[in-house]
Amino acid sequence: MDAEERMDKAVSVLQNNLSGIRTGRANPGLVDSIKVEVYGSLTPLKQLASIGTPEPQQILIRPYDATTIKDIEKAIVAGDLGLNPQNDGRVIRLNVPPLSGEVRKKMVSRIKELAEEAKVSIRNIRRDANKAADTAEKDKEMTEDDRDKTKDQVQELTKKAETNVNESAKAREAEVMED
Repeated sequence: MDAEERMDKAVSVLQNNLSGIRTGRANPGLVDSIKVEVYGSLTPLKQLASIGTPEPQQILIRPYDATTIKDIEKAIVAGDLGLNPQNDGRVIRLNVPPLSGEVRKKMVSRIKELAEEAKVSIRNIRRDANKAADTAEKDKEMTEDDRDKTKDQVQELTKKAETNVNESAKAREAEVMED
């Protein structure tokens, strides 16, 4: 069904958004969403450089083309991540400072907002699927029993997707709160 595919997409969008939330540890996901202005267009950083974490508190960005290093550095500063890039001409190092208690709480509330947005999206998909089932029954394309069965399946998918959202959010919250 189309609904299952759309719900899976909503969960994967959430997981992608959660990977960009900073924890106390260095994570390449922090800089994945950064777009760099090179060659006259905005390009995702991960297409311009290899990104690694050689140490728990450091992200290492090695551009494929050394001439883009200044553009990458500029994009990181403009990305407002609170990270200060250090450029040695070949690589950019980002030292990830430990999070304060207040910042951790803000991150957790942001995680909860993202999770709620994903749940709303999933519920909207459920509503659309149920409406489609009602319409199909009205148009005599399916029986009343089939419509009810379809609605039950949609509800099962909704529960499964919401469980995935809750588990992803809880796991990310635990990562943010640990030292």
